[in-house]
Amino acid sequence: MSKVKKKSTRSDGSLSEEDLKFERIIYFSGWIFLLILLVYLGAFFVVDFIFGLIKLQLNASSFSMIIFTGTNSAISFALATRIKKNRDQKKKLFVDWLKGEFLFCVIAILVVSAYQW
Repeated sequence: MSKVKKKSTRSDGSLSEEDLKFERIIYFSGWIFLLILLVYLGAFFVVDFIFGLIKLQLNASSFSMIIFTGTNSAISFALATRIKKNRDQKKKLFVDWLKGEFLFCVIAILVVSAYQW
């Protein structure tokens, strides 16, 4: 038999590799939403204000995209921080986050629809 010991999947005794991946994925989604927001606002600023090529207007669809990406970025970072502090309630927090995201998206769609109507 081999005398090589099997490595534990837990790095500090209570944190599994899946928990680390889960937290990293949530942080990554927050950074992606933030990057999309910054690229969109940067392109808006460069094309409209610096070059003056075209006159961009802040209409309902662009405003809703700014609000949606900014809020989702903040919510993703908040969820990752809450899960890091309360790892035993990870599943409950994630389910609550999914419900909150669903409600937020439905309300955002209804508000933009009402504004366009």
